[in-house]
Amino acid sequence: MDTSTTITIRHNSAAHRFELLDEGRVIGEADYLPFDGAAGGQRIFFHTVVDEEYGGQGWGSRLATVALEDTVAAGMTIVPVCPYIHAFLGRHPEFARHAVAVRTEHLVALRQG
Repeated sequence: MDTSTTITIRHNSAAHRFELLDEGRVIGEADYLPFDGAAGGQRIFFHTVVDEEYGGQGWGSRLATVALEDTVAAGMTIVPVCPYIHAFLGRHPEFARHAVAVRTEHLVALRQG
């Protein structure tokens, strides 16, 4: 089955996540916590997942690309707590320059959030 025409990505700002959808059903997500850093708005990305049956097809990369493009376009900084997003930044310098190192205050915010 060709799923490329049925899969979309949307920003669910109320839930603080980017969602990967297959005909409206959430099959993946990149979760973040909004954070006001010293240099302005940030998104702390802390969890990214794609359903197993969609794994290995590049959907995680597409989801990360949209999430990070939106973050940069919004003038926000990327905080890569999520191991997937952290690794993605290592392969994509165009986004890495918009990221900051994870600091204690980011981790505290996640625990409180």
